[in-house]
Amino acid sequence: MNIENINLVLAWLWILLGFASGMVLGLFFHREDWLGGYASFRRRMYRLGHISFFGLGAVNLLFWLMMKTLRCDDSLAGIASWAFVVGAVSMPLCCVAMAQFPKARMLFSVPVLSLLLGGVLTATTLLRHPVRPAPPAVSATATQSTRPLDFANRTSDATSFDSQPFNPF
Repeated sequence: MNIENINLVLAWLWILLGFASGMVLGLFFHREDWLGGYASFRRRMYRLGHISFFGLGAVNLLFWLMMKTLRCDDSLAGIASWAFVVGAVSMPLCCVAMAQFPKARMLFSVPVLSLLLGGVLTATTLLRHPVRPAPPAVSATATQSTRPLDFANRTSDATSFDSQPFNPF
């Protein structure tokens, strides 16, 4: 696995684990007394661990997309990347640990501080490296006319419209 893609791989793995953990939790949620009932601390911690897979998967995906957009190779961004990974891995583990051992609430400082560090370093990286859009891709069709499409005066000649590839930008 390429280390530059650690946040992307973790993001999709965490989304898949969110689906899987939701399936496992869904097998038992119909039982009112399961894990002490709906409002019990233990059941809330398991639900928080489940939803943290989706939320922190999304955070890692957004971080990876932002780094690809910025195209910067900054040491702060590298530290932020690992801080988001540590936060994503430790959050569901801390939720399960707290569900079993409620007095271990100080464990939450690990994912929370890690995610705060990642967020601060990401904001700092954004301030230090303004967004530089990628140059337009040159393709074989780039030599064709780039005039805007005129839908009102379109003729019946389908090749004038349909031969151009779709480009949303």
